[in-house]
Amino acid sequence: MAAQREVTAWRPRVPGVVEVFHAHFTEYAYPMHVHDAWTLLIVDDGAVRYDLDRHEHGTPHDTVSLLPPHVPHNGSPATAHGFRKRVLYLDSSRLGDDLIGPAVDGPDLRDPVLRLRVGQLHTALALPGDELEAESRLTLIAERLRGQLRPGAAPGTPRRDPALARRLRELLDERVVDGIGLDEAAGLVHAHPAHLVRAFSTAYGIAPHQYLMSRRVDRARRLLLDGRPPGEVASVTGFFDQSHLTRHFRKLVGVPPGRYASARLSWSVSRSGAASGG
Repeated sequence: MAAQREVTAWRPRVPGVVEVFHAHFTEYAYPMHVHDAWTLLIVDDGAVRYDLDRHEHGTPHDTVSLLPPHVPHNGSPATAHGFRKRVLYLDSSRLGDDLIGPAVDGPDLRDPVLRLRVGQLHTALALPGDELEAESRLTLIAERLRGQLRPGAAPGTPRRDPALARRLRELLDERVVDGIGLDEAAGLVHAHPAHLVRAFSTAYGIAPHQYLMSRRVDRARRLLLDGRPPGEVASVTGFFDQSHLTRHFRKLVGVPPGRYASARLSWSVSRSGAASGG
């Protein structure tokens, strides 16, 4: 089998994320090197072996690996068919230098919930317009990582804070079209971002980004029933583009916007025909 080197990289509009990097390598081996950012790594196929601070480690598919900045490491395939990985490079605003020592001692974390959340974050980061979801997921991931590396810092049972949740809902209602970043919202209501997400989700049974998308889809439904085309509706209801509208509309309504609008037209025609035909 010929050696494969497939990579995709981008910088999302999410504070704290320096780069997203997806790769599929069959034979390539990284030499010793360092990064100035945290490396959050999951492997979807195969496995990687690497040395960190003169100790050998591995990344089976159920592991989340967190490599600290400024500490040399390498990497090579641990299986004959190579590996497929997804990586986030995070700056110190998400994880502080105080966690470097614990990360060196235990970089590979067996945590199914954390693994699932990191995969969900990658999905959100790949979809323009879902930055609030990505920020929310990243905030909770960083909190869980801190809890793994410093067990005494793990969050307890989510504390109810209905007043804070209501303030965030009011902000989201004011900015349905323009949207708002999680860090900006946390600053306006003087709360930690992770606590803000938890308080909202506990109070309303829905995450902030889900609430915002629900409000946007409701607006889109009304405009579609008014006869406005999906592309125009997307631009005036806060969606990144028509495909962004379609993705969330189908998820919440069950059909894409175009079919929804066509159903409205069919109903109107059938009603007018019945009225004229007697």
